[in-house]
Amino acid sequence: MVVTGLGVVTPVGQTPTELFDGVVSARSGIGPVRPEIYNGPQRLVAGQISFDASAHWAPHRLPQLDRATQFALVAAGQAISDASLELDDEESLRAGVYWGTGLGGATSIEESYRRLFATEARRVRPTSVVLGMSNAAAAHISITHHLRGPLLNISTACSSSAASIGEAYRAIQAGHVDVVVAGGSEALITDGNLCAWDAMQALAHADPADPSRSCKPFDADRSGLVLGEGAAALILESSQKAERRGAHIYAEIAGYGNASDAHGMSTPNADGQERAMRLALADARLPADAIGYVNAHGTATLVGDVVETNAIKRTFGNDARNLCVSSTKALHGHLMGAAGAVEMLVSLMALQRGIVPPTAHLEHPDPLCDLDYVPNVARTIDLRAVMSNSFGFGGMNAVLVARHYRE
Repeated sequence: MVVTGLGVVTPVGQTPTELFDGVVSARSGIGPVRPEIYNGPQRLVAGQISFDASAHWAPHRLPQLDRATQFALVAAGQAISDASLELDDEESLRAGVYWGTGLGGATSIEESYRRLFATEARRVRPTSVVLGMSNAAAAHISITHHLRGPLLNISTACSSSAASIGEAYRAIQAGHVDVVVAGGSEALITDGNLCAWDAMQALAHADPADPSRSCKPFDADRSGLVLGEGAAALILESSQKAERRGAHIYAEIAGYGNASDAHGMSTPNADGQERAMRLALADARLPADAIGYVNAHGTATLVGDVVETNAIKRTFGNDARNLCVSSTKALHGHLMGAAGAVEMLVSLMALQRGIVPPTAHLEHPDPLCDLDYVPNVARTIDLRAVMSNSFGFGGMNAVLVARHYRE
């Protein structure tokens, strides 16, 4: 099963090339939260996108699309165009959408509650339900591009879009569908969501000298995660269909592992993460030493980075010392349900270009995080296969492996 198209909207770049060039050069998309969104007592930072929706839709159309759905439609449209994907009526019956999101239309939901409780009118938009429902983005992609095959919306917290790619891969392998738009979207930079994450004491403290450097995965001075927003889409096809139509092939999705921690709601566990990585390697039929780069979940939380480090060491054994591992969340933030798709896209481009993006802002390595995290400067390396880790609240772990096609 192969990847033939890529599309993305992130705080670092709004095309795949912009994003990859940005993470390779360690250009941060993180900054202070705009005061019109959050004006609370804490100084909060986030990965926010400067996004002109009016460049994509007419004014009457914009109120019908939540911000997360807007990101999804742009990313999916890019990917479909990149793949030169044109389907006739019969082919559309075997073309699906597998999409991931954590909270769906969070911006619209918050706006509805604000109108309901902060005004005397006690009225919300008649479209509030269809704007806010979790499957809105998937439905809009299907409707816009007339994709009439299987449509699946996956919500497994931070692993949502990685799981959507993995389940699409399995559906194509099983012959249930020929082509899938797979990925995820999220837009959680709202007053209420920021307050909720801040109440968990999970958010990073703003770097007093440079807010853009506030997310510091694997660094001894890390203080928590930084929320981001955006979307990424991959076009997945059976190799037979892609070859038959002469499509450009980026890579082959070779393996997928999904395993639960069965441990806790917000505390990660190395056992589940290790099993997900081992399952992905076994599915790909690759030895551990075939993986040259791991795009880590790497959220920059005190506990999470250590647990993932230990899980990688347990999975790869002696080969762990030869791995390049990095977290690009230092630059685009944690896109929650969209994170896995964005990071898989980065991993695919790293594989194609032979360049590993760095872990930015890694100045004081944590002794408990003792792998090669490619600190601060990208590295050129001949890659045979790559792995992308996505670990969600509730212990929901999804791992993807890709390799060069026809290796």
